[in-house]
Amino acid sequence: MWVTSSCTAALTPTSVALGNFDGLHLGHRQVVQPILNRSPGPNSATVFASGQNLRSNVGTDQNWESEHPATCENDSAAPPDRADSHHNFEGLIGPRAEGNSLSSRDSDGVDRLYSTVVTFDPHPQEFFTGQPKKLLTPLAEKVELLAAMGVEQLVLLPFDRELAALTACEFVEEILVRQLKASRISVGVDFRFGRGRAGTAVDLQSIASGYGIDVALVPLHNCGEGDRISSSAIREGLASGDLRRANQLLGRPYSLVGTVVGGQRLGRTIGFPTANIELPPEKFLPRFGVYAVRVSLKHGWENMKEESSSYQRENPKSVIPGTASNLSFVNGVMNVGCRPTVDGLQPTVEVHLLDWSGDLYGQTLSASLVEFLRPEQKFASLDALKTQIQADCDIARSLLTAKV
Repeated sequence: MWVTSSCTAALTPTSVALGNFDGLHLGHRQVVQPILNRSPGPNSATVFASGQNLRSNVGTDQNWESEHPATCENDSAAPPDRADSHHNFEGLIGPRAEGNSLSSRDSDGVDRLYSTVVTFDPHPQEFFTGQPKKLLTPLAEKVELLAAMGVEQLVLLPFDRELAALTACEFVEEILVRQLKASRISVGVDFRFGRGRAGTAVDLQSIASGYGIDVALVPLHNCGEGDRISSSAIREGLASGDLRRANQLLGRPYSLVGTVVGGQRLGRTIGFPTANIELPPEKFLPRFGVYAVRVSLKHGWENMKEESSSYQRENPKSVIPGTASNLSFVNGVMNVGCRPTVDGLQPTVEVHLLDWSGDLYGQTLSASLVEFLRPEQKFASLDALKTQIQADCDIARSLLTAKV
């Protein structure tokens, strides 16, 4: 997938889905579907940053009142560190699926449209308030999920005062028509854009029609139990430990993706070695506590040592339902929190892999949260902690085996 922060470097002409898409939940995917050219190939779910530092500033959704050119569900977010938050890169990200060539013409020699997701960097709320937001899907995760759907291009529009000052008509004319050469656009019905959020989705449809551009207005979506699908609702579920609700709205398990780094190695001393996962600083953390998880290595398990059936060679669950996957996973127990028993001060993410051993330092792991087991708590001694961890492992093993 082609990722760029410059409209002049974008592949054109385009078919555009507009929004922030933090989480890329079930509702977001409905907005993206109308602009897709094809079904994703068998390898499209595995994406890596080809030498790029993939950081993201798009994220949380909240109700707010300020000027911004475009939002989807009023999503907003940003990383706490602004030093490298503005992306200024172009790059082809990840292995390309069979037949997924970025050719400017189709098999009949006709100019085709590049399926393109357009979002903003930083998010308009951060630009106006200066307040960083936590993300459900930092950029690297978002790229992977979009590529799995078959999206060919992600354009991160640099949000600045010049962009903020554009009226709804100017945004359509300058960005969508002149620069991106859009022939098709998809947005949610609650989409607002232009200076002062004056433009509605219906306005976009009206303005774009003058340029011969089709605009799909995607209705709001509810899950099976009637809850509106939104990033805010997902965050509420994660913050309260209601993982079932959060995962249902996402349409997949919420994942924590990061690099394995050195820790205190306390787990080894009590018989439960853990991998300490360093997450992007902008990643939204769920409720502190213990989770049953399925863990996959992002680029394969070449160096892994199998010790039991906890290790599955093939994972039938793709990151996007309906797409092929060659991911492998190991069942595990993850602790998210400050480790009060050992007087920890900073939040950490540690995972113990069930019935498995090996060296993972420097590897990138993805832990899919399957079940919330218990809140974080302080134990009177390490022996008491050890007893509880054993109980957690027994429960997790039973739950995860039943869910395969």
